[in-house]
Amino acid sequence: MRGWVPIPGSAQHRLLESSHQLFEHHGYELASVTEIAANAGVTTGALYHHFGSKLGLYALLREDLEKRIDERMQGALAVGGRTRRSAIGALRTGLDAAVHFSCCRILGEAHPAGADDRFATTIATVLPEARRAASTIMVAAWRAALLAVADGRSADAARRALTYALGER
Repeated sequence: MRGWVPIPGSAQHRLLESSHQLFEHHGYELASVTEIAANAGVTTGALYHHFGSKLGLYALLREDLEKRIDERMQGALAVGGRTRRSAIGALRTGLDAAVHFSCCRILGEAHPAGADDRFATTIATVLPEARRAASTIMVAAWRAALLAVADGRSADAARRALTYALGER
């Protein structure tokens, strides 16, 4: 998580907003440094100066979004207790939050640097020890629902599909 908040209108702020929009629309691989910088009204040199690389910018943006979504999922887990049903509720909460923050593609895609999956870790905390490996599969279904929304499916349809895939009716 970044230790600073960019000043609205600053080059850093515009780059973060531009990258959020383009990573969400195109995905990490197809969003170009040139397009991100042009959309932010800065040079590519400004992007490299402030963030080091496209991956550095992406990692910072994704970490911030993951933290926001994970906080909401943790809240849902705190209310629901240590049950499978609670885990499913947390994933639905995470889907709704990702839609709200317009980050379905960003969080639906695998992290290009192969970072640890904080969501699988979160979900694993409420599953019985013998079933914790299922968190990876549950989160994979969640990511598929996120990508379905990013590709144009309605959030309601993706939420229903996720609920069905996880065994809740």
